[in-house]
Amino acid sequence: MSDHSTYDALRHLADSWGLLAMFAVFLTLALWPFRPGARRHNHDAANLIFKDDSDGE
Repeated sequence: MSDHSTYDALRHLADSWGLLAMFAVFLTLALWPFRPGARRHNHDAANLIFKDDSDGE
C-alpha cells in the first residue's frame, strides 16, 4: 500500500466516521450538565464562589 492510498483511506475514514464520532462526543459533552442526576452537582458548582473559608465555624 503506497503512502498516497494510505492518506486517501485515512481521509475517507476521517470524513465519514470521524465526523460522526466528533458529533457524538460534542452532543455528549453539551448535554452532560442537563442529565437528571446532575442538579446537585451543578448547584454546588454554581455556589462554590460564595463559599467562605470560615463557613461552618
